[in-house]
Amino acid sequence: MSEKNQINIGRRQLLKSTAATTALTGLGGTLSFTPIVESIAAEIPAPLLRTGTGEWIATTCQGCTSWCAKQIYVMDGRAIKVRANPNSGVHGMSSCPRQHLSLQQVYDPDRLRTPMMRTNPKKGRDQDPKFVPISWDKALDMLADKIIALREADESHKYALLRGRYSHINDLLYKKMTHLIGSPNNISHSAVCAEAHKMGPYYLDGNWGYNQYDIKNAKFILSFGADPIASNRQVSYYSQTWGDALDHTKVVVVDPRFSASAAKAHKWIPIEPGQDSVLALAIAHVALVEGLWHKPFVGDFVDGNNQFKAGQNVKDESFKETHTYGLVAWWNEALKDYTPEWASKITGIDPKTIIAIAKDMGAAAPAVQVWTARGAVMQVRGTYTSLACHALNGLFGAIDSKGGLFPGNKIPLLEEYPDEHAYMDDIANKGVKNAKIDHSGRLEFPALKKGKSGGGVVTANVANSIFNADPYDIKVILAYFNNFNFSNPEGQRWDAALSKVDFMAHITTNISEFSWFADVLLPASHHMFEKWGVLDSIGNGVHQVSIQQPSIKRLWDTRIDESEIPYMLAKKMAEKGFDAPWRYINEQIVDPETGKPADNEVDFAKVMVRYITSPLWHEDASKYGDKLASWDDFVEKGVWNSSDYKLESRWGKFKTETQKFEFYSKTLEKALQGHADKHKVSIDEVMEVCEYQARGQLAFVPHYEQPYRVGDEAQFPLLLVDQKSRLNKEGRSANSPWVYEFKDVDPGDVANQDVAKFNPIDGKALGLKDGDDIRISSPVGSLTCKAKLWEGVRPGTIAKCFGQGHWAYGRYASTEFGVTARGGSNNDLIADKYDRLSGASAFYGHIRVRVEKV
Repeated sequence: MSEKNQINIGRRQLLKSTAATTALTGLGGTLSFTPIVESIAAEIPAPLLRTGTGEWIATTCQGCTSWCAKQIYVMDGRAIKVRANPNSGVHGMSSCPRQHLSLQQVYDPDRLRTPMMRTNPKKGRDQDPKFVPISWDKALDMLADKIIALREADESHKYALLRGRYSHINDLLYKKMTHLIGSPNNISHSAVCAEAHKMGPYYLDGNWGYNQYDIKNAKFILSFGADPIASNRQVSYYSQTWGDALDHTKVVVVDPRFSASAAKAHKWIPIEPGQDSVLALAIAHVALVEGLWHKPFVGDFVDGNNQFKAGQNVKDESFKETHTYGLVAWWNEALKDYTPEWASKITGIDPKTIIAIAKDMGAAAPAVQVWTARGAVMQVRGTYTSLACHALNGLFGAIDSKGGLFPGNKIPLLEEYPDEHAYMDDIANKGVKNAKIDHSGRLEFPALKKGKSGGGVVTANVANSIFNADPYDIKVILAYFNNFNFSNPEGQRWDAALSKVDFMAHITTNISEFSWFADVLLPASHHMFEKWGVLDSIGNGVHQVSIQQPSIKRLWDTRIDESEIPYMLAKKMAEKGFDAPWRYINEQIVDPETGKPADNEVDFAKVMVRYITSPLWHEDASKYGDKLASWDDFVEKGVWNSSDYKLESRWGKFKTETQKFEFYSKTLEKALQGHADKHKVSIDEVMEVCEYQARGQLAFVPHYEQPYRVGDEAQFPLLLVDQKSRLNKEGRSANSPWVYEFKDVDPGDVANQDVAKFNPIDGKALGLKDGDDIRISSPVGSLTCKAKLWEGVRPGTIAKCFGQGHWAYGRYASTEFGVTARGGSNNDLIADKYDRLSGASAFYGHIRVRVEKV
């Protein structure tokens, strides 16, 4: 298409054009309640002609962090159905509702179809970008010119790569190319995902990652905010096994909201947001006073007599620990005072209930599981909630035990591509030495990933950094699989920040709020149907690796985000004189069998996956699990499964400073001391700057930190409970009609509405009834939605599901694309705050709100 013939497509014209020209293909069935389904059904062959004519093709779903292995039924080139991959050792044939939404995603008529260029130089939410279609060559030409101009101006560090969800081939685009260009600014989404969740396991038992839970053999589950059958990791597997588990496992769910899992539990405790650690610590106190700890794992008093008595110190030498460290120090520093009566005054939970839970856990030990989730730990002081809750797993001996929990098994998957440093020139070497724009490692942002000051990321703070040009301004951004304006607290900060960026390219399937501020849009292939990629997943004692592969011919002029686009960009930059990335790609990322580089970007996408997975099929991986005969064997099966996890395998060799499970965390003490020394201050000064209450040795043990609140209670009397939906594919299902039509699968919610749920006690006091139009306001913003009175939410709180409130994503996600949002976005209410030790954004427990009728 020549420049003069390009059509200026505005916000409304864009969607109108998209709807008129889309070839709607892919779904089967008889439903006819949406235009999409009606159009798709019209193109599918008659039932008699389509029976048995298709094939199942393996892939992986990225609709949530479960990363379930799937199979796509493809007939006449169309994706018809999605099911679980029976070869999966993690999920088997279990599935969740999200998989079916993928069919509406891939055939979404509002998908971005071709590269587009901004023609309106002004940027802002109120500014129509006036995107016009351009060629891939033109789009990459513009991006390459901007990157090379930065390098020529000795400003390579002013380039940033922003990553949302990813697959295991991400290393090239995310890290290697960013460094080769000369920037330290490869910024992941991790700190708005679950970094605080990892703090407890890492600083107590050395696992910077997620655990799997032996639910088949469990006898007691205590869940702090987790919703395993709706929105937790491995939701497919737990959905399948949860019902059977209830026959042999007592389940207690602690959550301000009556979640799907709470509905399938023996007891629901509607705790006040931010107070989860109070209950965990009181249970630990009772466990010690009553002698309920698991002695084979923890140890015992030398003389066999229990000396733990409320309010009294214990001599360290009187207790001999086995696989743990610092139990007496924990008791003396904090735990001795955390009685059930103390907890009851804060939470209102009857002391008898706390004692009963502790006794049940002691009787079930070590087949005990204590779960945490975002709601409990992604708070301003969430690190210590994570520590307090996870400490119970150590106290009751659940770590690496039958019926307990353990990390992922070892797999021989390559974690990254070859080292890039030999290809870095003087510009690149100088550029990467600049400070990262997220401020990780600064005094106020320790971000202590794996014990290293600045080892983590502070994703949401990038918006503040860009807006304030601190430590410098960012001039060029390449971003993919993200929508930070919508997914980050106070997303409006990103609107202001991105308006200042000279040039931004966004790789995306759909134009989103983030895309609205881009200069170039690069259409992405759908991860589940059109992409080569590789992912892993843990559960059921198995660690699996699963493939993503194209199952249908790509619908439009799209490219794969993590493979084809960096290949094409590297080639374009080489044509302009900067060939380091191009040389790296062709010399280092070669086919593991032939040793040859790829001939083109399409071939390169497959080569990248073959390279990363080569230890599984090109070598003999039977030492670790399945034995695959060949690449074709892996592609056909779609899954490689590890051997079963070896129980007690870490006992005596935990990756902590003491090699034990640390109730007094020497690992955290070392990390905090390193950060303090780096800034020439004391640990107490670090804690003060980072808004924690602990001083002295209290900082190294699980302890109670009062919830941090934003807003005056008199002016904002209610607490917001931000929840996740069973149908939310990390925000990317927003333009799927089924999301709204089946919204009532979330307890308390209403189909085709965006509701905030109030306990009838609060509803009466506020004069609300079902269906009232309301405005919810916090100190940082407001939204409008409808009221729903529901007994399944704690009095004094408002529960609202994340996912609606898009003003740009498509005809179903927004009321008027680019203009008016459908419902309200929770993040417009949530203040930009952090759990600074982890770098995680706080989404829960700190936001006070008020309500008024509209």
